[in-house]
Amino acid sequence: MFPDATYDLIPVADGGDGTLDALVTSLHGTEIEETVTGPDGKPVRAAYGLIDAHSLGVVEMARASGLALVAPGTNDAMTSTSRGTGELIAAALKAGARRVIVAIGGSATNDAGVGALRALGARFLDADAEELPPGGAALIRLRHIDTGDLEARLAGVTIEIACDVKNPLVGPNGASAIYGPQKGASPAEVAELDAALTQFAMVAAKTTGVDVRDVPGAGAAGGFGGGFLALAGAQLRPGADLVFDVLHFADHLTGADLVVTGEGRLDKQTLSGKAPYAVAQAARARGIPVVAIAGTVTTTPDELEEMGIREAVAIEPQGMSIQESMRHAASLTEDAAFNLAKRLREDMK
Repeated sequence: MFPDATYDLIPVADGGDGTLDALVTSLHGTEIEETVTGPDGKPVRAAYGLIDAHSLGVVEMARASGLALVAPGTNDAMTSTSRGTGELIAAALKAGARRVIVAIGGSATNDAGVGALRALGARFLDADAEELPPGGAALIRLRHIDTGDLEARLAGVTIEIACDVKNPLVGPNGASAIYGPQKGASPAEVAELDAALTQFAMVAAKTTGVDVRDVPGAGAAGGFGGGFLALAGAQLRPGADLVFDVLHFADHLTGADLVVTGEGRLDKQTLSGKAPYAVAQAARARGIPVVAIAGTVTTTPDELEEMGIREAVAIEPQGMSIQESMRHAASLTEDAAFNLAKRLREDMK
């Protein structure tokens, strides 16, 4: 409908699933596979991203320590480990990365990131100066943290964690209470894990002077955010903001007449900072109209206005099942885009 237009295609993400692919694609990086430790201790193959031009490594926690890596109903929240994520970070550092972005959605773990920190050189010791076994439950016996090798490994390195939840590390809204049940923890185990993460936070505060018990976002990914904030000097940042900064997204908007965005389901959750919301907000700040194409749209006109989206269309035809529409997603998206563009062209006239 706009044959003379120039199109700039920008893969984006919000710090969750797809962040690695978006950054590697947009910045012409590479994905490198490693064999690392899965959440249940078994080896898994997982990739990290390396963008040489920016000395940037990108790690998705779900690929190495994700709940999807274990059979449904078999995850043990008490012993699951984030070690594989740390092994991917270590591999990125060895390959030359000096800045590492970690997307932490979809984790199977509740160990405050201790497994990953251990893979990077930290040591977690009990009262007898013995190394603790993997998993969050063992942290109840934590008495000393040795960060010497960790500090040496991370000297001159920036670690940024894409984190969109505001949960503190411990308490009724903490990592264990809110996310532990999703990872297989019973009510008794939730209480045990919360006590263990409290013990971790106390020892970590004595070690580095950083108390993360009540920090918003410290409870993300079973406390991974809090562990890395306390011991690795990591920064917790909203996922979409972080990705957009790396992509210099605002630069792409210069001179644009229209922005098209979308996702599988445009709904109230989109307002919590998902990629389409971030796209629309950035465009609206520059006075550029935004339209969206989605699998389904359940937002109200007021919610679309709040997002900054002028019009949103669903590809799913009336009466078609979601399974059927998913099978024909490509052609349905093309049809929806054509009809939307046709209306836009009429409006311009």
